[in-house]
Amino acid sequence: MTDFGAIDALLAQARKEVPLPPAEERRTLREELNLSRTQLAQALGVSPSTVGGWESGRDPSGEVREKYAYFLEGAKAKLAVESVESVESVESAESAESTAEVSPEEPDAEPTADQDDDVDTLATPRPCVLCGQPARHQVAGFPQHLDPAECGTGEPTRTAEPAVPARVEPQGPQGPQGPQGPQSPGRLRLSGRQGQAGGGVKVVPVGRRLKTADTPDLIGSAVAGALAEHSGDVEAATKALVKRAIPDAMALLDHSRKGGRYEVVAHPWLPDVLRKQSSRGPDLIWEARPKWARSELPPGEHEVTALDVNGAYLSALKTHLPLGQLEHSTGNQHNPRRSGVHLITPSDWDHDAYLPNPIGSRDEPGPLWVTEATLRLLLRISGPKYGLCDPPEIHESWTSGATEGLLEKFRVALKDARDRAIAEDDEVTLEYVKAMYSKFVSTLGESNYNRELYRTDWMHLIRSQAFANLWWKAHRAYDEGLMVVRAMGTDELHVIGDWRAVFTEGRGVTEVKVKDVYTVGTQNADEPVGFPAREIL
Repeated sequence: MTDFGAIDALLAQARKEVPLPPAEERRTLREELNLSRTQLAQALGVSPSTVGGWESGRDPSGEVREKYAYFLEGAKAKLAVESVESVESVESAESAESTAEVSPEEPDAEPTADQDDDVDTLATPRPCVLCGQPARHQVAGFPQHLDPAECGTGEPTRTAEPAVPARVEPQGPQGPQGPQGPQSPGRLRLSGRQGQAGGGVKVVPVGRRLKTADTPDLIGSAVAGALAEHSGDVEAATKALVKRAIPDAMALLDHSRKGGRYEVVAHPWLPDVLRKQSSRGPDLIWEARPKWARSELPPGEHEVTALDVNGAYLSALKTHLPLGQLEHSTGNQHNPRRSGVHLITPSDWDHDAYLPNPIGSRDEPGPLWVTEATLRLLLRISGPKYGLCDPPEIHESWTSGATEGLLEKFRVALKDARDRAIAEDDEVTLEYVKAMYSKFVSTLGESNYNRELYRTDWMHLIRSQAFANLWWKAHRAYDEGLMVVRAMGTDELHVIGDWRAVFTEGRGVTEVKVKDVYTVGTQNADEPVGFPAREIL
């Protein structure tokens, strides 16, 4: 006889899973409330990487799914209310502007910790993100002077409410600089007098997110904080910053991705070719790392200059990266709109006497797995413009839709910070930035230090792009009449000749600097020269 009681109990327990919004909305809702993954993860009792997985397409289950759905619904409601209030407050402020009779010489009241929820009083002064001097307040989480007279920049301090749905449009030089209406939640607050250089600031509603021309200097703020924490001890501050380089790089990446056009799958399923073949062994991807030396030089004595290519991995962040999960395909076809890894048979290379092989130093013949960067290099130099080899044969591929600008804002932020550090002789920031981009690349694979982003394919792509960039520098040197005698790793190029006529000397990412100068060969012009077996460190 059927146990109706058991069926009733089963039906009582059964319930449909709470629906969740699409994955692309989940991250947007969190970001528009200016909440980090870590904050949300702590509230839900999960790890930040788990939240990242939910925002990339995975769905939670059980009780944590209900909690996550409750957060998302609450976020929608909060943003909807703030959107309506912001529009109403802006309209009210604009109406007040047209009737208020306030002298332009009268300074606006400065916001205090009681007047502005985004302004907090610090128990211990911290370096101002604008001038670096100790500040007693923080605005939206960043230490700042509220009084422009105290700030070393001599400019008004701007504070904004991050969740206000508005866009900032600076008034031009001919714009109105007269009376301003009362402050409202939808308006930027400026300390100091209205009508100073740069004109006033008008806020108009254009959606939910506040878009300002000023981006917080996360790198400068971190350096200033570390120096303050270690009482100006440069060595201790540098050590602390390098130690936290990975999470700081991920925070900078997350900040640079806000408002981005593309959603990234942070923890995709990976094909076997991208998995380690043993616990300590590598996967099957060949990165085309060069380790090449010219076998013979012309007779006589030669002065060789070893050049160091600056910021090789930083420049390589500009490469075609796949966005989503890799999909398999076969056939000798290349789709420039996609990126990934490819099984190819490269053609013969007949120029090893004076140019390195673009697939690196490989002795084994036959097919091999290469990245998009290597394949594009081979396809380009096999084309009609260069004609250096035959096109490679593509057997199969694992690819996804791709873009070359995915990490561009991230790269530019690091590059700008690096340039400023060099100009100001700031070794603390320079070492910190170098650790950020180098460790970012090295921990994208199977690493215990970076759980936010697991893209082994990206790691191989960025590395091989750095090797491809070095190959192009070698080709440029050869094409401009220099004699290329060695190419190693990502940043080492040895040449004979007037290299300054080809490359710009300096420390910028588009420049090179001298690593070493040495002499090879003999004074006997009739004796051929073999390149010495030596490593330049």
